[in-house]
Amino acid sequence: MTTKIELLYFEDCPNWRKGLELLKNIFDDLRITQEIHLVKIENEEEAKRRKFSGSPSFFINGQDLFPNQQENYFLGCRVYPTSRGFQGVPEYDILRSAIQKALGL
Repeated sequence: MTTKIELLYFEDCPNWRKGLELLKNIFDDLRITQEIHLVKIENEEEAKRRKFSGSPSFFINGQDLFPNQQENYFLGCRVYPTSRGFQGVPEYDILRSAIQKALGL
């Protein structure tokens, strides 16, 4: 089975590029060579269909690496809890662990 890695984003969010850079750094460190698919969420309908919790969202094989129990999906920025309070991207180690778990590494 092919692993599908996606970064879902909303164009007007300033954090998605930081999220992509973070993802690339982690992939380099873990020697993961799979392509990262950028998925631009353009409207509320698509946000609902893709269960988009805000930008950036990290998905592996269709599963959000940071699932939550929200019922409303929207175009907007996402925040992640970090040691410095809520930030626009997760901390390196937290995202790295989530990726390793999702890929069985």
